[in-house]
Amino acid sequence: MQIASVIVDVPTMRTDKTYDYIIPEEWTDKINIGTRVAVPFGPRSIQGFVLDIRDHSEITKLKKIIEPLDLTPVLNEELLQLGHWLTETTLCLKVSAYQAMLPSAMKAKYKKILHLVSDTHDTNLREIFGQKEELSWEEAEERKVLPLLQKEVKKGNVEVRYVVKNKGNKKWVRSFHLLLSWKELETVLSDFPHNAVKQKCILEYFQKTGKDQLSINQITEGTGATLASARSLVQKGYLQEKQEEVYRDPYENRVFKRTEALKLTDEQEEVMAPIVRSIDDKRHETFLLYGVTGSGKTEVYLQSIQRVLNNGKEAIVLVPEISLTPQMVHRFKGRFGDDVAVLHSGLSVGEHYDEWRKIQRKEVKVVVGARSAIFAPFENLGIIIIDEEHETSYKQEENPRYHARDVAIFRGNYHKCPVILGSATPSLESFARAQKGVYTLLSMKRRMNNKDLPKVSIVDMREELREGNRSLFSRELFSKLQDRIEKRQQSVLFLNRRGYSSFVMCRDCGFVIQCPHCDISLTYHRHTNQMKCHYCGYEDHVPTICPECNSEHIRYFGTGTQKVEEEIGKLLPEARVIRMDVDTTSRKGAHEKLLQQFQEGKADILLGTQMIAKGLDFPNITLVGVLSADTMLHLPDFRSSEKTFQLLTQVSGRAGRHELEGEVVIQTYTPEHYSIELAGIQDYNRFYKQEMMMRKIGSYPPFYYLALITVSHEDLMKVVSTTDKISKYIRSKISKESIILGPVTSPIPRINNRYRYQCLIKYKREPDLAKNLRMVLEHFSQQKQSEGLTISIDVNPYMMM
Repeated sequence: MQIASVIVDVPTMRTDKTYDYIIPEEWTDKINIGTRVAVPFGPRSIQGFVLDIRDHSEITKLKKIIEPLDLTPVLNEELLQLGHWLTETTLCLKVSAYQAMLPSAMKAKYKKILHLVSDTHDTNLREIFGQKEELSWEEAEERKVLPLLQKEVKKGNVEVRYVVKNKGNKKWVRSFHLLLSWKELETVLSDFPHNAVKQKCILEYFQKTGKDQLSINQITEGTGATLASARSLVQKGYLQEKQEEVYRDPYENRVFKRTEALKLTDEQEEVMAPIVRSIDDKRHETFLLYGVTGSGKTEVYLQSIQRVLNNGKEAIVLVPEISLTPQMVHRFKGRFGDDVAVLHSGLSVGEHYDEWRKIQRKEVKVVVGARSAIFAPFENLGIIIIDEEHETSYKQEENPRYHARDVAIFRGNYHKCPVILGSATPSLESFARAQKGVYTLLSMKRRMNNKDLPKVSIVDMREELREGNRSLFSRELFSKLQDRIEKRQQSVLFLNRRGYSSFVMCRDCGFVIQCPHCDISLTYHRHTNQMKCHYCGYEDHVPTICPECNSEHIRYFGTGTQKVEEEIGKLLPEARVIRMDVDTTSRKGAHEKLLQQFQEGKADILLGTQMIAKGLDFPNITLVGVLSADTMLHLPDFRSSEKTFQLLTQVSGRAGRHELEGEVVIQTYTPEHYSIELAGIQDYNRFYKQEMMMRKIGSYPPFYYLALITVSHEDLMKVVSTTDKISKYIRSKISKESIILGPVTSPIPRINNRYRYQCLIKYKREPDLAKNLRMVLEHFSQQKQSEGLTISIDVNPYMMM
C-alpha cells in the first residue's frame, strides 16, 4: 500500500501541514510527487499537492485520494524545494507558495452539488430531484428550492458535496482527415450523386487546397457546408473525424521578421566575456549589468541567450509588466522565433495556460515574462535575466511576498547558471552588493551609436507662476513642443500619476472630500464626473457645495492626463495626441494598438503615465517633457528619492536614441532636490553616494534589513492592543542593535472600515527573527479565525503604506 503526504488547498495556519492519504490501487503508478490530486477533506473534496510518497503512516484510519488532477507532475523536484524555501523566507503558507508557481487556470474551482441520500422515500424530494441523484447548487437556487433542501441537509436526507473542477480547459478543434488517395478522390467526384451538392463541395475543396486534413472552420468558411454534411462523408468512409488539441496563441496573427545578431561594440564585448565564461563553466554568478539608457543591454541579453541555447539549455527573461511592450516581444520572437513563450497579465486565462504548457512540455526554450515567469517549469536552466532590476513591480505585494530577484538567485544557484540584473539606475541594494563584491559589476557607460545622452533642462515652476504663467506647460516646454510639431518630429509627455485630478477641495475652508470607509481622499474621474476611492471602490458624485461650510467654491486639484490633453487641444489645436493611461489601455490589445499608431507617425505627442517610461525605442522622438517630477518625492516612503531619480532617468532615456538629437525638459516645484538635480545630469554615482548617506543616517536598507508587521480589525482598540503585544514580544526576542518603530497608525489608517496599525523592525543580523515572526502568526491564527483579525508580515517591504 502506498501513502501520499498531501498539502491541501486550505490557506490557513492550522492546515499548513501535510495530511496522509491512501493511493488507490488503480492510481499507484499515476500519482507521483508534485502531482495535484483531489482529496476528501471534511465534508468536501478539495485540491492538494503530493509532497511525498511512503509505504507506511503513523495514522491508522486513512481516507483514499479521490483522483489525480494531472497525468504528469506540475511541480518538479526543484520547484518543490523552492516552495519550501519561499515558506521559510516570506513566512507564507506552503500551499500559497505552490499556487503562485502555477497559471491561474490550474487554481481549483470548487463546485457545490446537492446529493440525494439513496434510501429517501420523501415524495417532495423525489419531485425535486426527478430521476437524478444530484442537483447543482446553482439549479437549486434558480428553482428556489434551496431553503427547503437546506432543511433536508440537517435531517440527513440530502448531502452537500464539493467537487474540484479544473479551470484549465484545453482548446480542442474538430478536424476531418481525407481517407482517399488523390486518384481515388477524382474517381469518387466523377460519380458523385447530384443531390449531395454540399458533400461534393467539401471533397472538391480538399482537392483544391491540396491538404489531406482540414478543420471544420476551414471547411465551413471555404464551402459554406455544415458539420452534418462533413459527417455524412465520414459515414460513407471518405473522411475520418478527429478531435485535436491546439494552443491558443496570443501572437498567431502576427508575423515576426527574423533578426540576426548585431556586431557588438567594444564595451558590449567586454561585458559579454565574463558572462560567457560563467555559462561555459556551468558556474553560478550574479552579474549587475549597469548600462546607461540606450547602451545596448538587450543585445547582450540576446547573445548570452544564444550561447545558452547552443549549449542545449533554457533561459528566463523577466521584464517589468509595463515594459512588456510589443517591441520587447518582437526582439525576442524575432531572434528566437517559436522557441519563445511569453507570459504576462494581458493574456487570457486560456492563453496563459497554453504558454505554460508549452514550457512544461519542453516545446520552447526561452520564456519572456513579468514577475511570475520566474517560476517557469524549466528543468535545464542556463541563464536568468532580470531587466530593469530596480523596478518595484518585481516584489509581490500579497502572499507569498517574494521578490523575483531572490527567487532568480535561488534558481541560478540550483542550476549552476549565471543571473544577470540589468539597469541604467540599479536599486541601491544591488549596487551596494556589487560594490562589496557579492555581485559582479559590469558597466556600459556609452550609448550604442556613441551619441551623447539628451540635454536636460530643469524648469522651476514656482518662477513660472510668479511671472504669471498659469498653464500646465512652462514657456520653454511649450516653445519646444511647437518647434517639434513644425519639424514633424515626435514628443513624449510624461505625467507622474493617474486619474483626472487627485482630489476635490473647498477653496474657502480647505475641506478635502474623503472616503467614508478609508482615511484617504477620493480621486476625481472626469469622464464619469465621479469621485472614487482606489482602495475600497466606494463611488460618489461631486457635490456642488462644500459639505463643511456650504461654500460654492469647490474645485478639483491636481493634474491628470485628460486635463493635459484638453490643454494641448486649446494651446496646440494642430497637434495629434495619443493618450496612454489606465483608462485608454484597459482593453485587451489597446496598449499595442496605440504604440503601433505612434510608431507609424499618426501622432505628434505621446502623453502618458508610468507605462510610457520604459522600453520605448522610436527613432523620431526628440523631446521628452516631464510635467510633474515631484509627485513621488512626497510619499511617506524612504525610497521616494530613489524612485524619483530612477523614473526621471528612465523617461529621459526615451529621447534621441537614434540619429536625431534628443532634449528633455523636467518641470518641478523642488528643483533643488538632489534626486531631480542629479537625474538632470544622469549622474548615478553621485546620486548613489548622496542617497547612501541619507539611508545610513536613517538606518534603512541597504544598511539594515526591514520587516513590517501590519494588523487590521474593525475595532480600533483591538488593533492597538494586539500590535502592542506583538511589538513587546518581538522586542523581548531580538538583540539591542535592532530597532523597533511603533506601534503606530499606518500611513493610510483605515481601509474598508478596518483600522490599521503597524510596527517596523530594522535589523542587521537576527538569525531567529523568522522563527519568532512565525510564532506570532501561529499564536494569533486561532484568534484571527474567530475574530476577523488580520496580521500580515512583509519581510523586506517595498510598499510602506
